[in-house]
Amino acid sequence: MPRAGLDAAVVTQAAAALADEAGLAQVSMSTVAERLGVRAPSLYKHVDGLSDLTRRIAVVAVAELSEALRDATQGRAGKDALAAAAGAVRQYVREHPGRYAATTGARPEDADDPLTLALDRTLTSFEAVLRDYGLDPADQVHALRMLRSVLHGFATLEVSGGFQMGTDVDESFAWMIDFLDRGLRAAPAR
Repeated sequence: MPRAGLDAAVVTQAAAALADEAGLAQVSMSTVAERLGVRAPSLYKHVDGLSDLTRRIAVVAVAELSEALRDATQGRAGKDALAAAAGAVRQYVREHPGRYAATTGARPEDADDPLTLALDRTLTSFEAVLRDYGLDPADQVHALRMLRSVLHGFATLEVSGGFQMGTDVDESFAWMIDFLDRGLRAAPAR
């Protein structure tokens, strides 16, 4: 019989918090069970093992990030929307590095997968950011991939201590946004 108050959502939230505190690599069924005050076998009543738990963390992270992007970009356009989206990604990765790490390589299983729905909301926010740049529709997917790659790379390098040079990281971030804005404005229009 499952322990009262323990369900898949509670287990996932405990694992997500642990991932943020100690790193995704430190999340195991036993460390999550210890955090929840139960034995590891008890968790299998709620999740199907570590890979399922990691996937559930990814779903939580993508859903949270999609909300942060939506909130940050709402009512903004052009460079202002780009800066807001970039800032939202950077802040999320800083605050939730473990759960964000779970998103890397997470793949939706089908159209009804909660991960699919959360990813779609994230893409919708990025598409809204790009809308004012008037890109050729054939270039839209390239711009989305570029934007995601640049923001992912910057944020993950920052949280992993990958920026060792003496230049202020905030200055580099602002420079990157200016550079992206100029590049997107220079791209061929529809």
